[in-house]
Amino acid sequence: MTGVFDLVVVGAGPAGLAGAGTAGELGLRVALLDMAEHLGGQFYRQPAAGLGAARPEALHHDWDAFVALRKRLAAGRVEHLGRHHVWAVERGGDGDWAVHAVVGDDGGEGRPVRVRARAVLLATGAYERQLPFPGWTLPGVVGAGGAQAMLKGGLVLPGRRVVVAGSGPLLLAVASSLASAGAEVPAVIEASGYLGYARHPRALAVNPRKLAEGLTHGAALLRHRIALRTRSAVTEAHGSERVEAVTVSRLDARWRPVPGSGRRIACDALAVGHGLVPGIELGTTLGCGTRTTADNTLALHLGSGQETSVRGVWGAGEVGGVAGAQLARIEGELAARSIAARLGRDPGPEGRVRQLSSRRTRLRTFAEALAATHAPGPGWTGWLSDDTEVCRCEEVTAGRVREAVADQGARDARTVKLFTRAGMGWCQGRMCGAAVSCLAGDGQPPAQRRPLAVPLTLGALAGQGPEDASEPSQSQT
Repeated sequence: MTGVFDLVVVGAGPAGLAGAGTAGELGLRVALLDMAEHLGGQFYRQPAAGLGAARPEALHHDWDAFVALRKRLAAGRVEHLGRHHVWAVERGGDGDWAVHAVVGDDGGEGRPVRVRARAVLLATGAYERQLPFPGWTLPGVVGAGGAQAMLKGGLVLPGRRVVVAGSGPLLLAVASSLASAGAEVPAVIEASGYLGYARHPRALAVNPRKLAEGLTHGAALLRHRIALRTRSAVTEAHGSERVEAVTVSRLDARWRPVPGSGRRIACDALAVGHGLVPGIELGTTLGCGTRTTADNTLALHLGSGQETSVRGVWGAGEVGGVAGAQLARIEGELAARSIAARLGRDPGPEGRVRQLSSRRTRLRTFAEALAATHAPGPGWTGWLSDDTEVCRCEEVTAGRVREAVADQGARDARTVKLFTRAGMGWCQGRMCGAAVSCLAGDGQPPAQRRPLAVPLTLGALAGQGPEDASEPSQSQT
């Protein structure tokens, strides 16, 4: 397909698949762009074909939902464009949208393309939030979600004896997956506690499926004899060539390490993460309004039909606040029906929209309760020695950031960045942004407005010609 699409969906995870599939069923001509070659996003990540996985579904729960999404996609007018790394979206002079991307396995070396559409749905997911600590740059220390991605996508474990640490419900899923795949998981280290859920009884009562998921993961921990330590954190990783042990410290209510509480656990890998951060760079660069979530990240502000504050741009899934695959699928469908109505098509039965809206409200309420329960406390910066690297790309230490604040008058993350280069590296602050913001003392979630949403070479930027382009249709399987 070439020319102007009715809708471009950016992201082929649960939200993007639901949005594209529904829009296709409603008669819209849809382009579905994703940086991966295959459908599924991070949640439904699958092993490469060459690995010969006989049952990739064994690494997932809710696989039937993914199968149903693929079938809906195949039945509609949807062009799947894999290996498309979207770096910008802009309004065209005729009112249509131009989505700029580079095509290739590595977005920094691909060829430039432009896809035009009457509407845009951002379903770009989220990435892990990392809070640094001494030793976190050692080989063998990986993100919690990264460990799960290694297992799902590469059928490999990050180590034989893996400590899982951080905060949030993802830790339980990661630990049970690793243990089921043969890893020894001596402990799950949760910085928050679970008693905080008691402050949200209604959110728990109306989401029995979420409670059942938690009980399933809890049963897996018991079955594999995995210890669960709450109100604790990995405050240091030890090793020479790679991680060999971690120090686990008790935390007070503000997440400050309790003196004298440190205990070592031997391991050869550490999977650590403190929740997820919505990937909203494309939206904020367009000027879409944002809101601050209960765990102090920025998410796009979305209306009842999932439209952003910029007319013609919709969002679904984690961009509106991290809440999981079930809600992402609901919001993707809601967005597609709203877009169809805007473009003069039948959005389907009103009863279906009301049903989806009710389920969305229920699940969003639950997600906000989880976010509030697992929000990082301000005292976590007490883990950091002055020689701890905060920005790995530019090798900026906590001491250097503290110096910029105390001696040079920096009062926010942007000024720290100008003084120290923290956040100027390849990841553009995605890894260090939260830490730099906390050390700067402004307490605000880091801004995510970037003219280039992914790394881009000058050659690819210069090669962006006046003609529209796309690749032939990719495999839908």
